[in-house]
Amino acid sequence: MGSINVARMLLGGLLAGLVFNIGEYVLNEVILAAQWSAFMAESGMGEFGAGQIASFVILTFLFGIVLIWIYAAIRPRFGPGPKTAVIAGLTMWAFGWLLIGAFLFTAGMYPTGLTVTTIVWGLFEVPIAAVAGAWLYREGEGA
Repeated sequence: MGSINVARMLLGGLLAGLVFNIGEYVLNEVILAAQWSAFMAESGMGEFGAGQIASFVILTFLFGIVLIWIYAAIRPRFGPGPKTAVIAGLTMWAFGWLLIGAFLFTAGMYPTGLTVTTIVWGLFEVPIAAVAGAWLYREGEGA
């Protein structure tokens, strides 16, 4: 069992992060744009500024890197390929979307529709990002 190829993990993680960023843009700026605007106005928070959006983009790339780290970590046990990437994606989804979404829902921090839509969207988005990032990941020095 070899060590994680950090360069390939970062490369795959950046691709997964790109998939996340595209997916989150489509979800939040196209599909849910009106709902987010209404919620932000009702809560008195206003629209997100450029600095906040930049932070979201950076954090989303970090999510991609963590996702491919999970893939690389479980790859020796489950084998390389899309099946293992989907397992990594579902693991990340369970912790990063389902549990956090359940907390936000229980705390009443966001409207039900936004919370549920985000959780369900992630159920598809995260495994797709995992498969994309895993496609670039290789182990070994010559990989």
